[in-house]
Amino acid sequence: GEKTGFWLEELAAPYYVFKDAGADVTLASPNGGQPPLDPKSDADDSQTDETRRFKQDDEANAALAATHRLSDMYAGDFDAVFYPGGHGPLWDLVNDQDSIKLIENFIAQGKPVASVCHAPIVLINAKNSLGEPLVKGRQVTGFTNGEEDAVGLTDIVPHLVEDALQQCGGIYSKADDFTPYVREDGQLITGQNPPSSAATAEALMAWLAAR
Repeated sequence: GEKTGFWLEELAAPYYVFKDAGADVTLASPNGGQPPLDPKSDADDSQTDETRRFKQDDEANAALAATHRLSDMYAGDFDAVFYPGGHGPLWDLVNDQDSIKLIENFIAQGKPVASVCHAPIVLINAKNSLGEPLVKGRQVTGFTNGEEDAVGLTDIVPHLVEDALQQCGGIYSKADDFTPYVREDGQLITGQNPPSSAATAEALMAWLAAR
C-alpha cells in the first residue's frame, strides 16, 4: 500500500563517483523514461550533499527523466554495470529477463557487475557459465535482515536480501547495521546499505582502473 522505487542517495552518490572520475554514464530502467523514486528517499531527513547536488544538476535530471529501456542495453557497449538499491528492485528487477540477461552477458564478457543495498537481489536469478546461481560460492553482501527489521518492512517485502543470497549459495557477510561494507569477488561487487553506495562505486572504478 506504499509507493517505492529506487533510493535517491544510492543513485546520486555513485553517479558522481563515476562522473567526477570522467566516466560516461547511461541510465536505464525496465520501462525507460522516468523510473519510480522511493518517496522516503526524497524526504528532508534522507538528503545528502550528493542528493542535493543531483537535484540541482539539470543534465542529471534530464537523463533520469529519459532513462533508456533495459531491453535496449547491450553489455558489449559498456565497461561495467551498477545497480542502485531501494526496495523497487525487489519487485521490478528480480525476475526481469532483460536485467538477468544483461548481468549474465557482462559476466560472460569479463566485465564487472556492481550493486548496493537491496539491489544485489538482481543477482539471484542470474546464472554462471555452468548454469548454477551466479552468486554460488561467491563473497557477497546486501541489505541485512536486521536493517530490514529496523525499517519495519520484514513482513512486507517479497524477498529478504540476506536470506535470498544465502539460499542461492552466496557466501554472505555483513558489518554492523547501517555501517559501510563492500565485498568484491571477481567481477561481483556488492555493498550492504545506503552508507556503502559511494564506496561500492569507488570499488567498481578501482576494478576498472586496475585493468
